Amino acid sequence: MINKKFLLAGRPIGRPIEDGDFEYQEEELRGIEEGEVLLENLVIEFQPAQKGWMEQISNYVAPLEIGDVMRCNGIARVLESKSNNFKSGDIVTGQTCWQSHPILSDSELEIIEDPSAATLHLGALGGTGLTAYFGVTKISKPKPGDTVVITGAAGGVGSIAGQIFKISGCKVIGIAGGKEKCKILLDEFGFDAAIDYKSEDINKSLKELCPEGINVLYDNVGGRILNDCLAHIAMNARIAICGIISRHKTDNANFGPENYANLIFKRASMEGFIVIDFMSEADTARKKLKEWISDGKIKCKEDIQEGFENIPNTLKRLFDGKNQGKQLLRISD
Repeated sequence: MINKKFLLAGRPIGRPIEDGDFEYQEEELRGIEEGEVLLENLVIEFQPAQKGWMEQISNYVAPLEIGDVMRCNGIARVLESKSNNFKSGDIVTGQTCWQSHPILSDSELEIIEDPSAATLHLGALGGTGLTAYFGVTKISKPKPGDTVVITGAAGGVGSIAGQIFKISGCKVIGIAGGKEKCKILLDEFGFDAAIDYKSEDINKSLKELCPEGINVLYDNVGGRILNDCLAHIAMNARIAICGIISRHKTDNANFGPENYANLIFKRASMEGFIVIDFMSEADTARKKLKEWISDGKIKCKEDIQEGFENIPNTLKRLFDGKNQGKQLLRISD
C-alpha cells in the first residue's frame, strides 16, 4: 500500500505561503507493530497556527523541521490494528498529518462514538471550539450587556466565540472580510452587527456601533485592525489575543499596535492565551459545547474542500480569507 504525503520544504517567513513550501512524496507502507494502528485519513483540518509551525517561530509545540510531514489533526478510519483499543472500521481522531495512510500509536488516537458528527471533533468539539470557549470564559470573562468586538469573526474560532458571547448576554460585533461573510455573521451566527474591513472605514463603524466603547475585544488578526480597535476600547476593557493571522504577509519584526498606550488610559488588560493551557478542563468544555450545539445555541459552519492534491491550496485559502467557517478538506468518504 502506498502512503501519499506532503513534506515541509520551505519557511514562509514574512511572506505568503507558496507551492514550493511543500514537497509531495509517495512511500511504500511498512507493517505495523504492536500497539500501532494503520489508518485511512478521511478529513483533515487547517488552522492559522500551521504557518507559525512552518516558520518555526512557535515555541509551544515541537519544532516542525524541513522534511517533516506537515502537521494537522484529522478524522480517520482504522484499516488494521495491533491494539486492543481499536478495531478495523473504527472512526478515530488524532494528529494524522498531511498523509493518506498514517500509522500511529494507539495512545495518539481517540475513538469517535458518533461518526455522523465526526467533523465536529475538528471544529466545535476540537481545538477550534475549545480555543473559542476558553478564550471567552477564561480570558474575556464577559458580563451581560458587554459590547464585544471579534476580529476574524467569520472563521472557525471567531464564529463560535461570537455565539458564546451571545449566550452570555453580550452585544456582539464581528469584523470580517467581504459582504458575504458579514451576511453570514448576521443571518447564521446571530451577531448584532458586522463590519466589512474591505469596504468600510473600521474606525468610523466602531465609533457608530460602540458609542460607549468596546468592553471586550477578541482578536484573531493583529496588525492594523487590532490597532484600530484599541482606539475604541472602554474603561477596564479586556483584550484577548487569540491569533495574529495578519502576519502571514508581514515581516514578523514590523507589526504591532501603535495604540497600546490606550491600555494605560483606559486601565485595560491585554492577555494572550493558547488552548493547551486549559486542556485539563477540556471534557467539561466539550460537554457544554455539545449541550449548546444540541440546543441550537451554537451553529457550526464548515468549509470543506476536496482532494488530497488540493491540501496546500486549502491552507493558502485559509490565509487568503476565502474560508467561511472551519476550514476542512475531505480526502476520502
